[in-house]
Amino acid sequence: MLVDTHAHLNFKDFENDREEIIGRCLANDIWIINIGADYETSKKAIEIAEKYEKGIYAAVALHPHDVLTEKFDYKKYKELAENKKTVAIGECGLDYAFCEDDKKVQKLQQKVFIEHLKLAKEVNKPVIIHSRRLFPEILNIIQNSKFKIQNSGPGVLHCYMGRWSYAEEYLKLGFYISFTGLITYARDYDKVIKNTPLERILIETDAPYLPPHQIFGGGGLTLEDRKKIRNTPENVKYVAEKIAGIKEISLDKVASQTTQNAKELFNLL
Repeated sequence: MLVDTHAHLNFKDFENDREEIIGRCLANDIWIINIGADYETSKKAIEIAEKYEKGIYAAVALHPHDVLTEKFDYKKYKELAENKKTVAIGECGLDYAFCEDDKKVQKLQQKVFIEHLKLAKEVNKPVIIHSRRLFPEILNIIQNSKFKIQNSGPGVLHCYMGRWSYAEEYLKLGFYISFTGLITYARDYDKVIKNTPLERILIETDAPYLPPHQIFGGGGLTLEDRKKIRNTPENVKYVAEKIAGIKEISLDKVASQTTQNAKELFNLL
């Protein structure tokens, strides 16, 4: 069994074959957490999850990219967060890639991120953090807010792309570290994977984004070409295989432990 802890089947990219993909995943013992990026996609994630007794779950949040196009309505998001199919608050966090010179937007992202931490604490559900290489800034906000979740870890760093020294600081706070198909062709994260205890690792696809190299042919394509290839939760197996190779352990062990990790952090039933 595998758990894709971060996918976006709630996005329009899957409008035509969403149920078919979910059916294949469940038939092959792959569970999925669909992640919201704004109110509508958060609501959609819950609607999808409610169609299934188990195996499909939701997370709700306003993505940092969208803080200018949607005002974070705490009350509305709290209603979504309290749904029994909602297992986390995310993805939320900071991303200055599109506002490097705009301090006003950066401050707004910070304010909205703090609101998400407050919401997560109130409903007692972990956070899924979008970091985009702003690990010190996010860590500072988390520490200043004294953020904790009862009876589970505080959350996970989604699609980790940082150095080991940053990962180590988050691990000390109880966070999990999650990896995507990026690790199948980028060697930058081998050290982090080797050093992070398997008990604190999650796996994900970020579908429809970030397909593993097995999907785009192992090389020869530009980044723009790769972006045109749709990823699906079924490809989470390639992430698990890569971790098994780097850690020199069996795929079964990676599958079993990361599944247990996901169940414990997100209280998956």
